[in-house]
Amino acid sequence: MRIGVIADGVSREVEHAFKVIRGYGINNVELQYVWDKEIGDLSDIELQRLIGLLDKYHMNTVCISRHNFSGIEVSKAIQSNPEFIRQMDAFRRCIDTARQLDCQLIRIMGMRKEMVLFGYGGAEEWNVAKGAWDMFVEVTRSIVSLAQSAGVTLVIETGNGGMVNSAHLGARLCREIDSSSLKVLWDPANCLFSGESPIPEGYESIKNHLAHVHIKDTRAWISRATLEQVPYGDGHLGPYLADIAKALSQDGYEGVVSYESVHRPKDGAFEDGFHGSVQAFLRDFS
Repeated sequence: MRIGVIADGVSREVEHAFKVIRGYGINNVELQYVWDKEIGDLSDIELQRLIGLLDKYHMNTVCISRHNFSGIEVSKAIQSNPEFIRQMDAFRRCIDTARQLDCQLIRIMGMRKEMVLFGYGGAEEWNVAKGAWDMFVEVTRSIVSLAQSAGVTLVIETGNGGMVNSAHLGARLCREIDSSSLKVLWDPANCLFSGESPIPEGYESIKNHLAHVHIKDTRAWISRATLEQVPYGDGHLGPYLADIAKALSQDGYEGVVSYESVHRPKDGAFEDGFHGSVQAFLRDFS
């Protein structure tokens, strides 16, 4: 496996971020926010400037991680909906950006979460958001078809607020769509908020559909709807981190594991959180 960093977790001033990341011997970057814009929203001039900086610091772009399709209701993900049109336009820009940056992976998000998607014993009548999962699958299938035509691979993130908030649901979506152009971006810390154990439960369900990984550490209190981002190894994911790294290595995972620096120390900056955790991350995953 290869090691990467989500660059804006260090700084949105991308040249500074590249300098810091290279200082740790890392040359794979995932691009999410660049300067004051999301990746995919850069002007032609800005994109050429970014390409120049990637070349200058010998960086490889491993994933285009705009928040494509985040927050949109599944029932409104139709061709005539202005918000869906806007999101599709942004996604097409990401495809063009990926081509120019020689990047194969584009992240998509799971739209807006419906809490209960499946049920039995009466729950299917009273509790399930009827039809939401089937609609989500069909909309995602149309997005995957576009990606397949463009020759890129989508990775859907296991995100807290989306329809795919666990490894189990990511694997189910991949099985139902059954396309080599759709894989899963596994963020096991996010999956804690679904109540899913990272390993063996999460990993075993996702490993055959896995193309990208985010690693951070988190404390999650589901009943309080509360998250705390913490230094690597200090949170609820901490006891599982070395085992996740070992499983990926033993199974011959060939993708990238990106460190996601979202911990900000008190009176500090996100870059301080990065410096405080990256060595421990490298110890386990490199």
